[in-house]
Order: sequence, then structure tokens, then C-alpha cells
Amino acid sequence: MRTYDVAPLFRSSVGFDRLFDLLTQAERVEPSAAWPPYNIEKVAEAAYRITMAVAGFTAEDIELTQHDTTLLVAGQRKDQDGEHQYLHRGIAARTFRQTFNLAEHVKVTGASLENGLLTVELKREVPEALKPRRIAINGDQAAGGQDNARAQLEGDAKAA
Repeated sequence: MRTYDVAPLFRSSVGFDRLFDLLTQAERVEPSAAWPPYNIEKVAEAAYRITMAVAGFTAEDIELTQHDTTLLVAGQRKDQDGEHQYLHRGIAARTFRQTFNLAEHVKVTGASLENGLLTVELKREVPEALKPRRIAINGDQAAGGQDNARAQLEGDAKAA
């Protein structure tokens, strides 16, 4: 894997701190960040789905929290391991904490847990006030538009 030095970008840009933090954070990915495995898919133009493999966890063991543009998925099993005597333990039941950075105006619309897969539905809903709008060009100048005719001064009016 290649690494890129983004230090020169820090010197010539202002206000892109969050973007640069994401770039440098991507270089320092922890091995535990890959667990549990997950998929991110685009389902429609403004709809997304995150699917996480959380076998052995119940809905009560998983906590979903959205704060601004961050989605936190955390899981911790509540049952005691003292009840069972394992000869081999191959199903991971360790706690996890996965953070997803969401774009502006992306909201969680639903979540479900079925067959060991946690599915989180996301939708981008841009408010009407922030959507681009088309502005009509009015050909009538008398409607309060800008008049490009030469302004006449009082002295010019007498000479004419």
C-alpha cells in the first residue's frame, strides 16, 4: 500500500481540517478496526446501507448513536462466559466500537438485526433551503431591475 504525504497541503489551505484528519486517520488504521466485517453499499441516488456481521450479538447488545456527521456502532455482550466451558472458541464475542463518518445531511432511517447481520439504512435529505434553485430572468426592465441607461444630471437636462 502506498502512503501519501499530505503535509504540503496543510501549508496552503485553510478550513479543511476535518478532511485532512480523515486522510491521516486512514493511514493509521488499527487492526481491530476491521472487526466486525462490514459492507457499505449505495442502494439508490440518495440512499445507502451499512451491513455488519455481528453473529452472537442481540439487539440489546448493540448501540447505534448518530451525533452530527458521525455514526457510532458499539457492541458489548451482556451474558456471562462463566456459564459455558468452551473446548474451542472460534466465534468472536469481544466488544467492538466502529465509527462511520457521514456526509452532510445523511440521517439514519432505520436499523434491523437478522440472521447475525446488522443492517443500518441511511438517507441523504438536503433541506429545501440548501438545494439549488433556478432563478428566472425577467426581460422587463421596469420591474425594478437594473437600468443601464445613462443617468442625466440637471446641467445636462438644460443643455438638451
